Amino acid sequence: MMIVDIKKCTGCRKCVAECFPRDIEIINQKAKIRNISCIKCGHCIAVCPANAVYSSEYDMSEVKNYNQEDFTIEADKLLNFIKFRRSIRQFKNQDVEDEKLLKIIEAGRFTPTGSNLQDVSYIIVKKRLPELRIKILSTLKQMGESYLAASNTQDGGQQTQQNTLTLPATTTAQQALYKRYAEKWISMYDEYQANPQANDRLFFNAPAIIVVTAQAAISGGLASTSMELMANALGLGVLFSGYFVRAARANKEILEFLGVKEGKDIISCLVIGYPKVRYFRTVPRKKADVTWK
Repeated sequence: MMIVDIKKCTGCRKCVAECFPRDIEIINQKAKIRNISCIKCGHCIAVCPANAVYSSEYDMSEVKNYNQEDFTIEADKLLNFIKFRRSIRQFKNQDVEDEKLLKIIEAGRFTPTGSNLQDVSYIIVKKRLPELRIKILSTLKQMGESYLAASNTQDGGQQTQQNTLTLPATTTAQQALYKRYAEKWISMYDEYQANPQANDRLFFNAPAIIVVTAQAAISGGLASTSMELMANALGLGVLFSGYFVRAARANKEILEFLGVKEGKDIISCLVIGYPKVRYFRTVPRKKADVTWK
């Protein structure tokens, strides 16, 4: 519940103007929050010049007063920081401190969510990472084999009992891409079995992953981006593993292993560790596709 301390409230109406759900009214020159349509976004807390608003549900000790020195980042430096980030696939044989992993999650926790649902959850895997790795690799191999079998059948091969996958209606170029993925997933599994230490092309021997789950994909996606930037600021590197997400979504056993909560989907997997590679410059990108109206 959001509450106004009437002893502090000056009736300035700033919270009324800021409240998008229109849940605040002025009574006897004091603000009153009805807590009917309130989504607990906290804008009233942030905008009140008298510090008269608080929440009975959240930890108010987390609230920080604004000062320019601690809260302002130069725009050009921020842009350069974003440009310099890279997807990391070479990691040192070095553990990532739990404190840093929790700070990364903190960046996700304070990222906006749709309607302030705060529906994002985080699963850290460290100790059981080897067990999870083989589950993912095995699933990817099965997916690859199934895809190739279905592809051969649609090309004129004989249908088998094991071939139950229907290929999507795609262009020839997309089918070629899917075929490359399928072949790669099979080779990833086979090469890992031959030499696990040298051929981990899933997690690249990183010591930890964070799986981001949410009800709304946009909420989990926004949180994931903030988390990667925090990881980079902490001297860590991140790889967003799309292969992991594909396999985990396709295998109920993996979802149960992770303990994904009911009603939530896996949005991303951040593979995290200390980079074993050094970059000297940014890289070019396509021109932005911008339309002005």
